[in-house]
Formats: sequence, C-alpha cells, structure tokens
Amino acid sequence: MAGLLHRCRVEPLPGHQASFLVDEVERTRWHFGGQYPRPFLYPVVGPSGKGLTRMGHPGAPNHDHHRSVWFANHDVEGMSFWTESTQARILQKQWLVYQDGEKEALMAVGLGWFDGHEPESLVDQELVISVSPFGDDSSESLIELQSRFIVRKGQVEFRKTNFGFLAVRVAASISGVFGAGMLTGSNGKSGEKALFETSQRWMDYSGPVPGGEVEGITYFDHPENRGFPNGWHVRDDGWMGCAPCMKEGLVVKEGAPFVLRHLLHVHAGKVDADRASEVERRFHEVRPWKVEKATRSHRHFEVSRQA
Repeated sequence: MAGLLHRCRVEPLPGHQASFLVDEVERTRWHFGGQYPRPFLYPVVGPSGKGLTRMGHPGAPNHDHHRSVWFANHDVEGMSFWTESTQARILQKQWLVYQDGEKEALMAVGLGWFDGHEPESLVDQELVISVSPFGDDSSESLIELQSRFIVRKGQVEFRKTNFGFLAVRVAASISGVFGAGMLTGSNGKSGEKALFETSQRWMDYSGPVPGGEVEGITYFDHPENRGFPNGWHVRDDGWMGCAPCMKEGLVVKEGAPFVLRHLLHVHAGKVDADRASEVERRFHEVRPWKVEKATRSHRHFEVSRQA
C-alpha cells in the first residue's frame, strides 16, 4: 500500500549484512558475518555515489584489520582486540531493532567481546547506528554511533592505548600519502605531524574521489564522552581514530556501563569549519539513545531518545 515504505530504511540482506538506504540508495552497509574477527561498516557512500572508505591499508598487508569503519581496542585485560594475531573476537550476538522512518534509519545490535579463552563474553556492547540524510540536497549523510559497554560480572580494564574504540580508514584517494586528501582538526591545523595525539573536538579527512569531486568525512567526539576533547591517533596514510584511553586506562565495572557517542558527517566539498561547528552543535543537543523492551506488538525491542 502507498505510504508504508519509509524514505529511510534498514534492509537485512543474505550473508549477515544490513543495508542502510535513503531514497532507495545505499548510504552504508553493516557486515557482521562470523568469518570476520569483528563487524564493520562498508562502504560509506559519499554524495556523488563514490565510496569514501576502504578495506585495508593501501600499502601494508599487515593492516588488513583496517576494515572501513570498525570498533576494536588494542588492550583489554592484556588481550588485543585490535590486531588479528590473537584469538580475541567481537561477534554479533543478536540484532535487537531494525527501525525505518522518514528522517532516519536505525539499527540496534548486541555485540560480545570474546577473549578466545572463556565461552562467555568478556564485555558486551549494545550498539545503536542511525543513518540520516543531511544537507541542502540531502545527498550527504549523518551516521550516529552510540555504544554501551557492559560488564556482566566483576570488572574489566581497557588499558592505556592509542588504538580504540572507533576507527575510520578512508579511501586511498582521500589520504594524504596515497592520494591528494588532507587531514584537518577542529583547531584548524592540518596533517599528521600537527595533529597526532592532539586533543580535538572533531577530525576530518577530505579529498578527491573518482570523477573529480571532493568529498570527505568529519568524525565528531561528544562532550559526554570520557576525556572530551579526546586525543586522536591519526595518520597521513588515511586513518583516524578518537582514543579515550590515550592518556590513561579505563575500568568498567558491573552495573556501571561505559557509553561512547560519535558522529560521522559524510559531506561534499572540503571541510568547512563553520559547517562542522553547526553539525557539532546539533549533535551535542540531541539526547542519547535508549534501547528498551517494546510496548508495541510484534516487536521485542524499540529505540528512542532519552527524555
């Protein structure tokens, strides 16, 4: 029937994937198959329809764990969930919500961080991903990611590290080394040398894509995140990651979840500081997501903004 198909949709696909669509055009896709050591988003599609992220490092085969946009951490109780040289894995336990709408498509899933030694997960991650159109012609995207890290028993230490929790590997053409792109921080400075391990409210990678357009991704920290504005691990070869454990470790205890909120603005043109400030303001104003048992029929869970 007419009117039942929402503008923004999440469509589950074969092969353990879920596609985020706006006006029936894919903006990004969630991959959670067990053949991967951790789930990831790929591709992240720019306004021109070109992919702005890549799978793996353009020049280093020992960096195949760099899968577009992904969650990981290098030191959890002495175990690396970052590299692929350990038994540690992040696996999707179940999906909770697929939610379509006129303004955004939303998904909530439950992930488990398994150390490879115990059958139970060391940490659980309740992840909400929202994708919405943005901009004058709505070809740009906002990808909001919220994680609640939950320890079911005792406590878990995320030790001091530059690697984790959310990382972005951009397309080669957007990187500074393999393309003609530029890394820019919220302080207005550019390049790895000026930005490595500095505290920034946001970080941007922008550059040319096939066809000649310039597009990019602005990655926002949130003031409710521990350590805001956090330090960043960034490289001219094409990756950026906000690092809440850069200065000191973090202990997450049973009954006291650790929450992280981030936003990716997938935009046309070079980074615009004034526009980034406006996106940042809007992101700071919206309340966190909450996942609850559903009150409506035929649904197990539902997601809404906290009051």
